[in-house]
Amino acid sequence: MKRLLLALACIAPAAHADTAPEYKLTAGNYRYSAGYSGQDVNLRRRDGDTNAWLGVYRDGVFGRQARAGFDTSLDLAENLSLQPSLQAASRGFLGGSVNLQWGSTWYGLVGWGRTNLRPYYNLNWDPNDAITVGAGWHGDGGRQIAVTLIADDRLHTHQRDLHLFGRWPLAEGLRLTLDLMHKTGQGDDGEVRAWGWSATLDWPAWFLRLARDPKQNFSGLDADRLSVGLRF
Repeated sequence: MKRLLLALACIAPAAHADTAPEYKLTAGNYRYSAGYSGQDVNLRRRDGDTNAWLGVYRDGVFGRQARAGFDTSLDLAENLSLQPSLQAASRGFLGGSVNLQWGSTWYGLVGWGRTNLRPYYNLNWDPNDAITVGAGWHGDGGRQIAVTLIADDRLHTHQRDLHLFGRWPLAEGLRLTLDLMHKTGQGDDGEVRAWGWSATLDWPAWFLRLARDPKQNFSGLDADRLSVGLRF
């Protein structure tokens, strides 16, 4: 789901606020430790604080799944916003989440997500039926540091993903985003304790991302991901 994306924009980095494009096209390739690969393509449209997207994922084991969704941010009061999202996918999947974020330079957030538990290939790597708690800091020039915990509260798996996120400009028009993740909980093959990460170089018109996710979605598979994106 989009809880962490709404709060931090750390899986798909947002464009620079003063030159934000309207569309973003992203293509990703996943290399799995079992020896096969998966691919996904998605197109996102941004209009102010609202995003809508269409995408499709496929691999030789899971098969193909199309998906669509949207998220937005609603101002409830000064420095207080509500951030809902909805998502649907082929094979009958439906899900949604909502975050409540308060603060300005320093902020906190809480969130909650639910699905109908139909088959779904989770590309976000965090539990979907979960609660989210976090805190962070926004600085000048797009600088950001945040800590977020996403924890299963429905399926009794004790799955938890702890993210340490940072975003910092390196030069004119160039920005680095890092996400360090520690996961714990019951997986498909037993107890999981592992570290993962993603690193993104972000230019105004395009970006490049590398990611490593051991025991992806608490399965027995390790995943390496390469993604490229274009804004227009």
